Amino acid sequence: MTIGEFVAILLAGIGAGTINTVVGSGSLITFPTLVALGYPPLISNVSNNIGLVPGALSGAYGYRRELAGQRPRLQRLMPASALGALAGSSLLLVLPSDVFDSVVIVLIVLALVLVVTQPRISRRLQARRQASETAHQHRDVTPVVIGLVALAGVYGGYFGAAQGIILIATLGIFVDDSLQRLNGCKNMLSLTVNSVAAVVFVLTTEIDWAVVGVIAIGSTIGGQVGAKVGRRLDPRILRGVIVCVGLVALVRLIAG
Repeated sequence: MTIGEFVAILLAGIGAGTINTVVGSGSLITFPTLVALGYPPLISNVSNNIGLVPGALSGAYGYRRELAGQRPRLQRLMPASALGALAGSSLLLVLPSDVFDSVVIVLIVLALVLVVTQPRISRRLQARRQASETAHQHRDVTPVVIGLVALAGVYGGYFGAAQGIILIATLGIFVDDSLQRLNGCKNMLSLTVNSVAAVVFVLTTEIDWAVVGVIAIGSTIGGQVGAKVGRRLDPRILRGVIVCVGLVALVRLIAG
């Protein structure tokens, strides 16, 4: 790893940790950066997943105030995330690597669409919540929510980019709570998915530990940045950066 690569991966890790804490989709910064630097897609995905675990932990800690009182909810949802992550990470290892090389193009496109449409999703969630409050309804964890969280875990264990947006959309539609508290819940579920997948990868496949270490340092810093100042960052700038880096990865993958 050259000094230039070190700096690029470190900055990508900081950006990913910040974005993951605020909304999700930080892997669309780190994964494309690794691909653009010439790392194979599968090794990039696995190493990126492991490197983002400390950042997810950092972000969850930064949202500890919003997590107050959510233990019963998390006790029902985290096992679903863990089982989904186990299934997704296993699929990644069982299927041929060239399958991932092809599927990841579709997944990046899907993730970019979610990033671009995230403001509209948030507005609809807010309107739905206000309507629910007017009708004096109260909804929390149901079997449907548990099933959807498990499916998000499968996606996150296999690839991971934009899983935070999928989770916050699911929670926002089906659970009555403030978006900030749901974001704290989302951070814990993302941490669960990344941690379970990381254990599977460490035990079973090839990992670039230098990349893991640099992303871990960067994402840990980014997790604290996201928790402290991320709410004040212009979301349009964040989405613009994500889309640009994601498009660069798409060009590299298609050309390769």
